[in-house]
Formats: sequence, structure tokens, C-alpha cells
Amino acid sequence: MDSNPSNPFGDLLEVNLDEGVCSRRPISDALIARFLGGRGFNVGYLFEHLPTGTDPMGPDNMLLFSCGLLTGSRAPAASRLHLNALSPLTGLIGSSNVGGYAGAWLRSTGLLSIVIRGRSSTPIYLYISDAGAEIRDAGAYWGLDAVDTQDRIAGDLARENLQILAIGTAGESGARFACIVTGKDHAAGRTGLGAVMGAKHLKAVVIEKGTLKPFEDRRHLIGSVVKAYVRQIKASPDYETFSRFGGAGYIKWADDMGVMGTRNYRQKRFEMVDQVDGRQLIKDKLRSSGCYRCPVQCKADLKFKSGPMKGQTATRPEFEPMINLGSKCGLGDLQALVRLDNLCTRLGLDSTSAATAIAFAMDLFERGILTVADTDGMTLGWGDGAAMETLIRQMAAGTGVGGILAQGVKRAAAIIGKDAEKFAAHVKGLELTAYHPAAILGSALGYAVSSRGGDYNNVYASLEHRWPAEKGAEAFGSADSVDRRKPTGKGRLVRRAVLVNIIVDSLGLCKVPTLSLLGAFDLENEAVLASAITGLSLYAEDLFHIGDRIAAMERLFNLKHAPEMDEDRLPDMFFLDGDTVLSQTVMTQMLREFYMAMGWDENGRPLNEKLGALDIEPVASIS
Repeated sequence: MDSNPSNPFGDLLEVNLDEGVCSRRPISDALIARFLGGRGFNVGYLFEHLPTGTDPMGPDNMLLFSCGLLTGSRAPAASRLHLNALSPLTGLIGSSNVGGYAGAWLRSTGLLSIVIRGRSSTPIYLYISDAGAEIRDAGAYWGLDAVDTQDRIAGDLARENLQILAIGTAGESGARFACIVTGKDHAAGRTGLGAVMGAKHLKAVVIEKGTLKPFEDRRHLIGSVVKAYVRQIKASPDYETFSRFGGAGYIKWADDMGVMGTRNYRQKRFEMVDQVDGRQLIKDKLRSSGCYRCPVQCKADLKFKSGPMKGQTATRPEFEPMINLGSKCGLGDLQALVRLDNLCTRLGLDSTSAATAIAFAMDLFERGILTVADTDGMTLGWGDGAAMETLIRQMAAGTGVGGILAQGVKRAAAIIGKDAEKFAAHVKGLELTAYHPAAILGSALGYAVSSRGGDYNNVYASLEHRWPAEKGAEAFGSADSVDRRKPTGKGRLVRRAVLVNIIVDSLGLCKVPTLSLLGAFDLENEAVLASAITGLSLYAEDLFHIGDRIAAMERLFNLKHAPEMDEDRLPDMFFLDGDTVLSQTVMTQMLREFYMAMGWDENGRPLNEKLGALDIEPVASIS
């Protein structure tokens, strides 16, 4: 398998684990023009090549790792790698995104994408370098956690400049929300793709840094564009907060907004928020860190100066785990929260799904639906850090009540019975993220329509509370569109958020600088950046058109593989509180507006005339 640096967009590596064969071929310019890369490439490939009726944990499932179009280039924060498969958690499009350096290292070998199919009979890892790709024995690493796996492989290879994506014991045991970890604190967390790796007996993907620098022949043309993009990022009012505190700096903000999921979403605010305010971790910050070419550097290593963890090191949690492991479970102990987040990473568990499953179990325990007879004598009280740790370890091992929870709250509720489904916070089988939807309607709609299930980061509609009224009126026809407590215009707003998020994921950019800090949601800056770096002629309207195509194909993929898929709806548990702006009537209104804005029918199916405008045939050809 020879490197092909003459292809500026990168090649496709196809790995067949049944036969133990790796092959490489160029990716056509036409395919790049159609899907860009990353998330777009993956859904196009899966839509055409993945057979209906595929078992997500079976050998026929395909796992894709794809760089965005700009990943590994000189674009700021162009670090992202997008992963897709058929999800073992939802049965729908499995989709996750990870930063760090693995994506840039993959691109440096001349590859844009890896497609892995089949199943090895023994544990293996995939080794990729300029010299080619090899399937190697991983028997010595099976049973290790995700961080120790990386350390052991790197030590045994005794080579510098390695980036490793690995699963922990959760992926090996088949926990349906197992994740894939690179470095100490970067995870492709959502939809259970670590379980797909585990089912394939693929312990890790190891990438040795290559020699290719994408689009380096255009280096002399892009300096001013890159500098302008960085200047805009650093000029954001939130730049200093993200640089100092990361997402952990916004916990108090979420509580003040009244959108902080608390005690399995029973409440919207947390009385112990001051105790778990992530800004307190600044006193224990050892060093800042971040992803490839990122000007924000929002990650941090910690070394505690006092308390139960005095002298110990850890990585700082981000916004989602801070709330999910904190207020959602009633935990008011900051150091315990950090420890549990780091434990989830080591074991290879998606902390969002794990925490939501714990909160679900605690809720059931308080209601008497679960008892000590179901938990082997363990009491599941709100905020009990020791019980949370036990459940996390059980989830990763597939034992005890944690083994039931590791199937996801939708399946766990069906197993437990006794009306447990009334308290299972999920959409389409994916556990919800941190925001309580009752007072933030754009995010509520985003939960319902997200292609991968209930998730904020897949839609990331922060413009609903950041844009001024006049901008909302101009863009979406109503000033109420950017009032988070009013439904009018939310369908059009969420359409914008859906398409922008898809393009950011397909370009390989991080959402912190592009959406949290810049927050333009117009793709003008990204079109200029992508055109300058790649030499393609891309305008914002081109990117929106491509995003529209990818959104339709994700929808078609879900309809193809799960025609009985759940409706775009929130659980009934969110409509029981009379003191809320969220109601079934409001959700119906927003959904209708969203479908109309997308060019879909009243059931959320893309109309034929819309598919024609997007050049999508009944079976999309991407060969």
C-alpha cells in the first residue's frame, strides 16, 4: 500500500478483517465536491454500501474513520476526525466526532478515510504509516483500559509521533454506549462505536505521523486568511473564558439560565451548583492543552493541591460531563465528579450516556421501581459517588445492574419493566445531553430531530440564546426565533443549526471556535477558509447546499435501516410539568416548521422534488 501524495484530498483505506487485507485507492474529486469529507463522506459511503438488516454488532457492520476536508491542514482547529457505523445503541446512524491529533496524523499519511469491515477471530490492532497499513496481534492488550492500552502499545513500539485510538474494557464487553479514546481526554463518545470496535476484536488504530502536509503547495496563498480567522476567534467575548476554564467554566451559566438537567431532569437548577462550578478547578490547573492547531487550547491537566485527591493528577472534564455526572445525578462533590469522568474515559464509556443511565437508576430507586434486591444490596441515593463508581465499573464489565444499564436506558427500561420507561431520558434510544429542554426550545427541537438521537452537540443551536432579536428577525422571519422560550421561528433556526453543524463536521473543524466563539452560523468565514486552503471555489451557499444533501441522506439512511424508527419526539416525562414553555402543542408547531424548512413531508420524509434538487437518486452513487 503506497502513499499517494499527488492526491490533495487523500485516499481511502479499506480494511477487511475477515480476510486480513488492507487496500488503498484514491477518492475522486467528484466525491469531495459532493460530500467534502468527514461526516459527509461517511454517510454517503454507508448509505450505498451497508446492507439493510445488518446487525450493528455483527461482522457486516462497517466502521468509518474520516478526516474532514481541512483536517491536518493549516486551518485553525482543523483537528477533527468523524466516525460512523450502524449504532448498536439506536439502530440508526451511529455518529461521533473526536479531536486531538489522530485526525491530523491520519491525514499526514495521505489518507482521508478508513473503512473497516468484517471481524477478526482474535484481538488485533491496525497500524498505519507512510509505509502502509498492517493488521497486528493485540492479544497482549485485550483487557486493558483505553489509556493503558495506548501507553503499552506506544511503549512496545518504541516509536515517537504515534497517535492511538483505543477502546477500553467497555468496548470489549459490548456496552452499547462504549466510546473510542485517543490521548487521555479525547473521546469519540456518542452512539456506541466503541462497542462496534470491540465486536470486531479491533483493540486500537495506531497512526504513525506521516510526511504529507495537506495543501502545502498553497501555503504562500493562505497566510492572511488563516490569520484573519484566528483574529476573529480571539476577539470573541468568550475566548478568555474558554481558554482558561474550558467548557467547565459555563456550569453556573447553565444553572442561571434554568436549563441545567438535575436529578434525571426532575429539576432545571441545582442547589449545589457552587460546589461543582468548574471554574474552581483553575487553582489545580497544571497546564493547558488542546487539539492540533487550535488557538483556544481549552483542555487542561490537573494536579490537586488539597482534598481527597491531593497530589493526584487528572484531566479536566468538559461542560457535558460536568453536568451529566454532577447535577443530573445529584452529585455535589467536585473532585468525585472529576474522578468519575476520568474513570469513564479510562474504561471507554460515553460519560453522557453512562451518567444519564445512573440518573435513571437513581430515579427508579427513589420511586421504588428498583430496590436493593435488584442492586445486590446497593443503595442508589442521589449524589452517592461510591455507588456511581460501582455502577460505572459494572457497566464496563457487563455485570450486575450496571450491565443492564449498559444496554442504554431504552433497553434497560424494557428489561426492568414496572413503567420504568416513563423516566428514561432518551430520543430514538440515545440518552439526552445536559440541557433540560423545558426552557430552551431550539435545543428541545434539536434533541427531537437530531439524526443520531437525543443530543445537543449534533445540532448545537447556540444562536437561539446568543443572537440579538433583529438578527433573528432578519434570518428567520421573527424576533422570537432567538428567544429561547418562544417557539416561533425555531424550525427555521434549527434547520440552520443542523446544516451548519454538518458542514463543520465535514470540514473537520472544532465547534468551540467556529460555533461557540465565532457563532456566525452563516458559513461565510468557513467558505473563505476552505477555498483558500484547498483551491476549490466554495461559497457559503455551496456549503449550505452540501449540508442539505448530507442531512437528507442521514434521514434516508435512518429510514432505510429502521423504517419503524421512533418519531421525532421527546419523552413524555418532559411534558408533565405545568410550569414550562414546553408542551406537545409547541413541539408539534416547531416540528412542522422544521420539516417545511427542510423540504420534508409532514412525517419527516424528504420530498422527491427536494431529493431531485439535491441530486439524490433512490440509491445514491458515490463510487
